[in-house]
This record gives sequence, structure tokens and C-alpha cells, in this order.
Amino acid sequence: MGSGHGAGDGTGDGLEWFKVAKAADLPEGRVTTVIARAKAICLSHFDGHWAAMDNRCPHQGGPLGEGSIERGVEGKCWIRCPWHGWDFDPLTGAPPGGHEDSGQELYPVEVRDGEVFVGMAAEPAHIRTTSDLIAETLSAWGVKRIFGMVGHSNLGLADALRRRTVDGAMSYVAIRHEGAAAFAASAYGKLTGKPAACLTIAGPGATNLLTGLWDAKVDRAPVLALTGQVQTQVFGPGAFQDIDLSSAFEAVARFSQTVLPSSKHAELASLACKTALVERDVAHLIFPDDVQTIPSDAKAQGPKGRMGAPRIRVPAEDLAAAREMLAGARRPFIVMGYGAIDAREEVIALAEAIGAPVATTFKGKGLIPDDHRNAAGVLGRSGTPIASWFMNECDLILSLGSSFANHTGIEPSKPIIQVDFERMQLGKFHPVALPIWGEIGDFARSLRETAPERPGAEEQLRELAERWAIWREEKASRVDDDRGHGLNAAAVFAALGRQVPADAIIAVDVGNNTYSFGRYFEPCGQRVLMSGYLGSIGFGFPAAMGAWGATQDFDAYRGRKVISISGDGGFAQYAMEFTTAVRHGMDITHILLNNGQLGKITKEQRAGEFEVWQTDLVNPAFSAFARLCGGRGVKVAKPEELDSAIAEAIAHPGPALVEIVTDAELV
Repeated sequence: MGSGHGAGDGTGDGLEWFKVAKAADLPEGRVTTVIARAKAICLSHFDGHWAAMDNRCPHQGGPLGEGSIERGVEGKCWIRCPWHGWDFDPLTGAPPGGHEDSGQELYPVEVRDGEVFVGMAAEPAHIRTTSDLIAETLSAWGVKRIFGMVGHSNLGLADALRRRTVDGAMSYVAIRHEGAAAFAASAYGKLTGKPAACLTIAGPGATNLLTGLWDAKVDRAPVLALTGQVQTQVFGPGAFQDIDLSSAFEAVARFSQTVLPSSKHAELASLACKTALVERDVAHLIFPDDVQTIPSDAKAQGPKGRMGAPRIRVPAEDLAAAREMLAGARRPFIVMGYGAIDAREEVIALAEAIGAPVATTFKGKGLIPDDHRNAAGVLGRSGTPIASWFMNECDLILSLGSSFANHTGIEPSKPIIQVDFERMQLGKFHPVALPIWGEIGDFARSLRETAPERPGAEEQLRELAERWAIWREEKASRVDDDRGHGLNAAAVFAALGRQVPADAIIAVDVGNNTYSFGRYFEPCGQRVLMSGYLGSIGFGFPAAMGAWGATQDFDAYRGRKVISISGDGGFAQYAMEFTTAVRHGMDITHILLNNGQLGKITKEQRAGEFEVWQTDLVNPAFSAFARLCGGRGVKVAKPEELDSAIAEAIAHPGPALVEIVTDAELV
């Protein structure tokens, strides 16, 4: 029997009475669990008696209401715990001896007009716990959102987080798989620069986070992982779901600590938040079950007095050297990486001042709109021939916030000025002409304000416009390609370019769909999120959930449409999260390119002269699946249907999925 149905009539005895069951639903000789207020109670019916006691066995918390009524000596009845067989007298709550000094708490029972009522004393005031203290500290540090799954080894912590959501300080998203929680938190951190938290139980719940946490780590996104753990008394011997979480998270978490009874709990939470923010990394707290509900009267902490201004000024001698190199350059070329995300306006202003084309890395796609007169598109494997041409023709590269990944392919033989706020990134793979440690915005602003005269500089922006005209003509010529096996990628992304709002947030997955997005889609102000250095398939839709969370939590993103793009292989990995989006009313439009295979792997097998093997997929009707989940779903098989289907899905005020049948060869 389920939850309580509300208070019944008072009887003048100072008790509050709750209707918990219908008498006819519990025959004699049976026991069940009922809920009064928020309390689980073991209700039993035997020999004409009704009895109620605390549902939790004092041994290891076994649910007595799932046990049985057993007959002992002289027919005496006992309630037997289903876990380890401990017995309790249903009329006194006492054990037969040897288990505990005191028995179970009892509750009065009345049967009125065929309905069973349980009486409870007035609800006592909540006793503040270590979990409350930590939740308050996280909130003070600006943690606004949790993605997670409540379970048996995080219940005390979950209740503290619930209290923070009730008072409006936090918001919670109940996911279906912990991996999606980590991806959502990673995307949230990439978009906002602020950490979200992901909540799990011990054991498999915690380990399910690891892929998404690695995505956050390698892309330098702040994330908090809050994992339950078994009770401290059973650490080590191999209890159910007991694994060494400290070791499991050692490589991925910059900060990982177990919350113990003697810990300085607010200090641990503060250090976790500070590590996530300052290091732009993963911080992890482990919560043993029995520690979560220890009473605490300590004060919560916040960031005041613990955070310095994040500025590293460029040394004057480095700035002078950069001016000298720029003065001698006829064709300077700027490569803007994801590390320049907070300085993109200053970088664009520098490019305008010196007349330089600006290409981005794939991870930095959209940092300069493609309709800007200085934009050269994406450089590298997922890029445009425009960016490649200007890199080949340049005589100076200004690499700003780029990691020199082989996916991008910055030409190392060119003179390079590299600017980054992380010293380890400077000349990481090969020497550069001028490595500069400092804030990219400070460098771009200072160089623009003191830019030298360059009488020999060539007019590159006219060439840039010509190259764009050539590339756009070629893209347009591909729109009508048709082999009879589905739509081509050029047509899909042309339609998206027409329909996606300029301020949208776009989360892209991994696969051929991602390469095609990089090549064909021309951002005009949209913000792009991707699994950059990890390149994890399945990222797209959970990342969109994280982005949606940001649109609810920060005014800077409020009202912006969230779009996610994936192939059928990527979406299927976390398809059930579509129900999460429905549950929380997430305004997400998912564009699913369905080619019935792991298309990128097929191409790689062929390129390596291997037989194509095990890349075909058996898929459901994804559009029908979306409708069954309670969202909008539509299938597109003709190019003339693209624009209307996408536009209607974007206009839908909730989760919507557009399933597009695509040709795996026309990417």
C-alpha cells in the first residue's frame, strides 16, 4: 500500500491521524508498508489485531513491511525482517531478546468505517544535518542546479538538497542514467563557467558518472560530483555496492574527499567549489550513508574573501615583440580557440583593426559569426576550405586560446604568436616563435590599442569575401544531391541555417553529423557546445538538458532556444532522457540524422581498407518514440519537408524531435 492520504479527524488526544489504507486491502496474517506524513510504517493485521511500528529494522535498515508474520511458541505472532530474520513483537515492538536493548517505536491504529488510520505526534522540528550544512555551502558558492538520481545510499544528502529546492535556492533534474547527469553538468559548466552538481548513489551510480566527468575535465568545465557511499562501518570488507570511490575518481577529479564524521564539512564543500571554479575541473565529494544525517550546527561558508580576480597581464616586453612581428607581416591570420571564449569580442576587435581573417578551431565554432566580414570559418578536419586557404597563404599566425590539436592542424612551420592563460599550453607540441602567458582579452586589447603601421599589408578581406562566395556556391550545388537513400547533409544544415534562431544554444554530438555541422552550418550568433577533446558519442541530448538548465538559472541565457543535433547512434545511447525532458518541460528541439548506421565508423573502416563490420543499427521509429514519451515527434524523408518540420519543432514549447532520414554517403 502506498502513501498517506492526508490527516484524518483529530480525537483530542494531541495526535494527528493519517488515513493509510483500506482495511479490506490487508487480510489477516499479512504485513505491509504504509506512509504517514513522510514516515514509512510497518502495518500488520493478525488475530483480529491491527498494529503499526517503525518500518526500519535497527540491524541494517531492512524494511519490516516487506517481511512476514511468523508464529512462534504457543502461537505468538512475530514480525520477521525480510533481510536477516530479526523478529519483533507487533504489539510491543520488542524483540525476543539479544538484538537490541529497546524495541521498535509503535504508533496507535484505528479502523474507522473500513479505513485504517495511524496516529502520530506533532512533527518535530527538523534537526539540521551535515548534509544541510554542505548543501547550504554549495548554494552560497553559487551552485544552482543538480542533475541526479536519488537512491538508497544518498537519501540524507538528497533530503538536504530537496530542502534547498523547496526554498528556491537550487533546482533539481531527475535523470534516467547517471552518465547523462555528468554530460548535462559538463555542458552546463562549459556554457556558464559555473559548476552544476551531479548526484548519485554508491557503486554503479558513481562509476556511471566517469565518462561525462572526463568530458568536463579535458574540456576544462567546472563540475561537482556528489556520490553516496556505504556506511563507514562496512568500508572495505566488500559490502553491497562498496567500491573504493576515492581510487575510482582519482584520475578524473582534481579534488576528491570523503566526508567523515570528524571532517570540517563546510570547508570540504568550499574547497570542492573553489577547485571546480578556479581550476575549471572536476571536484568530488563522497558521502557515507551514516554521515549524511549527523546533526550539525556549524555555519555555511561562501566565496567571500577566498577568490582573487582572474587576470594575468601580458608582459610589456612580450607585447612589444608581438607588435614588431605584426609590423613585418603582410598577411596575418588569427586562429581563435575555445580558450578565447571570454575574450571573443576583444579578438574580433583586434582582427577588425588589423584587417586579419579569423578562423576558429572546431571546438571554438561560432565564437565569431560566419557572417562577420573577418570570419574565415572553422580550420581543420571539420572545417572549410576558406580557413585552410588563408592559413596556407599567411605569413604570421596569431593563435589565441588554441591547443594545437591535430584535428585543427595549425601549420607549425609558420611564424606563430601563441597567447594562453595556461603556461603548459604554450609551445606544448612544438616551439613557437613567440609564446605569451597572459589573458587573451588583455593581449588583444593592448595590441589593438598600439597596433603598428603596416604599409605593406595586403587587403585580405576582399579575398575573404571572394572565398566565401566560392564555398557557398559549392555548398549550394550539393543541396540537390540525391542517391535515393535519404537526404544529404548539405540540405539539412542549409535548412537549419535558415530556421535556427541567431541566439540559440546548439549542442552537437559526435559522428558524421558533427563533421557535417562543422562544414556546412554557418553560425550567426549561436553558442555551440560539443564534446571537444574526449569526443564522446551520446553527448548531444544530455548536453542540451544541461544548456536548458542554464536558461532557467541565468538571465544571460534566459529565453534562448536550445537545439541538439545527433546521429541515430548517439541519440540512442541516452534516448530515455527524452522522458526526462518531458517530465521537466524542457524546451529542447532535437535534430536526429538517421542513416541506420554508425556512419563515421563505416567511413573509417573503408579508409583503413578494412571490411565494413558491425556498424549497421536496428532502430525504432524515433519520431514515434518521441510522441510515446509525451513530446513532439516528426519524421522527414523529403527535402521539401525540412524547413516546415524544423520550424514547427522549434516553435513547440517543449521537447520536440525531428527525425531526418539521411544518406550516410552524402555528408
